[in-house]
Amino acid sequence: MLYHVTIGTRVIVVELQGDRVIVDGVDAGVPDLAVMPGTHVRHLLLDGRSVTVVAHRDADAWNLHVDGWPVRAEVVDERTRAIHAMTSRAGVPQGPRPVRAPMPGMIVRTEVSAGDRVRAGQGVVVMEAMKMENELKAEADGIVARVLIEPGQAVEKGAILVEFQAADA
Repeated sequence: MLYHVTIGTRVIVVELQGDRVIVDGVDAGVPDLAVMPGTHVRHLLLDGRSVTVVAHRDADAWNLHVDGWPVRAEVVDERTRAIHAMTSRAGVPQGPRPVRAPMPGMIVRTEVSAGDRVRAGQGVVVMEAMKMENELKAEADGIVARVLIEPGQAVEKGAILVEFQAADA
């Protein structure tokens, strides 16, 4: 089975062949995945390296914390990707995705203002959730269109915190 995994602006092709995983044409071997029953925690052993993954699926993507780093990954199979390509509006700029609260929490600080240029992976907001500070990052290069929160503000999961426009807009 062939999957297209989009993280930020990068698309990674993942192919599952029986127990083997092929990532962008490179054989990644046979991963060992342990599920912690009753939780969203997974432990992945790949090439002798242990990785802890917390995975939550929402309507259109996977929200992951990989060894503590937040990652949003959209995953589509080959058939779904072909359908999207045939039905999407060609030529309509999509722009970078907004930064959303991955869980309920309190805004500690914002690290950008409207008009700032940001790079993929750049921290834009720090929020506290479950007694931990989490730095939320831009998924792609862009320009901050609006900052919708301020320090001390409580936010719910999924709330839009920062909106962007494409850097070339």
